[in-house]
Amino acid sequence: MKLLEYEAKEVFSKYGIPVPKGVLIRAPEEIAAHLPEIGDALVLKAQVDVGGRGKAGGVLFADGATAVETARDLFSRDIRGVPVGSVLVEEKLAIEHEYYVSIAVDRSSRQPVILFADAGGVDIESAALADESAVRRVIVSPLLHDIPPFLMRELLGDAPKELAPAINRLYHVFREKDAMLAEINPLVTTPRGVYAADAKLIIDDNALARQGIAVNRDLSEREREAEKHGFSYVELGGSIGVIGNGAGLTMSTLDLIEFYHGRAANFLDVGGGADQERVMHAVKLVASMPGVNVIVVNLLGGITRCDEVAKGIIAADVPPKVIVRMAGTNEEEGRELLAEHGYRMLGSMDAAIRAAMEVSA
Repeated sequence: MKLLEYEAKEVFSKYGIPVPKGVLIRAPEEIAAHLPEIGDALVLKAQVDVGGRGKAGGVLFADGATAVETARDLFSRDIRGVPVGSVLVEEKLAIEHEYYVSIAVDRSSRQPVILFADAGGVDIESAALADESAVRRVIVSPLLHDIPPFLMRELLGDAPKELAPAINRLYHVFREKDAMLAEINPLVTTPRGVYAADAKLIIDDNALARQGIAVNRDLSEREREAEKHGFSYVELGGSIGVIGNGAGLTMSTLDLIEFYHGRAANFLDVGGGADQERVMHAVKLVASMPGVNVIVVNLLGGITRCDEVAKGIIAADVPPKVIVRMAGTNEEEGRELLAEHGYRMLGSMDAAIRAAMEVSA
């Protein structure tokens, strides 16, 4: 789950990473009461979960005289289609130099990888693409509680050694908060010291309960529904809904749809032993997706009984056409039930996908 900037900065501050003085406001008029503590030179940042916020007009500068009007302007904007509901108001730092640092999981080594660049800011991606050597990287064993000094020297190069404590504390955040990404862009030097001028923190969804987070805000309503029922569910944007049991079978269904130049709307694995109620919820969930006009239910009945699956499909009673391929336990009973209610049950996955392609064309 992605934290908003103000939330990430609250975490960073607790770990001793210096952040600018600031306050979160939810209405333009709230800013006036906080001007004495923040100062006259201000940065107003829309708290929206979008990339490229600054380039999209989500970061504005103001002084005491223009603060309320600037805040009113920012609250009236949509940043890449997301309305602004809250704004982080911070002191404007006297920046001497901007750096970039991030920590993520290196999938090849399965260990934390720390990236550092001597030039941070909004164009870091372009700089990295233009010159790979502009970004230095080190791999750190997750068993280590601190970044070893020799790796820190390799990471910083000629950059000021005063950056090292902030980077090491960011590593503590990454480890202890079960993060997938911890980033400061830019990490800045000022006459008063080093500051995290921006902050990004993404927590592993599987660790939310351990981190005391009850609700994953990143999930859509359908994703929340899928999570409630224990489905493995991913939205893909096509018109052919897919329900399978087992990740391999469901992926094979997606692959065959792609082979026949179709577009799957989703991946939904109901898991083993799905009963009537579970299948009914799965079918209703997929049918609720915009643009879905046909659903392929592709299941192999081992501990899953085909007659239970058939009853679930019938109970769902959804508008999109449902095409079924089932094989295994109580297959004939399932076939008879489906036939009685006008559903098609085909003998192979290939035939089911071809039939679905005809409907979705």
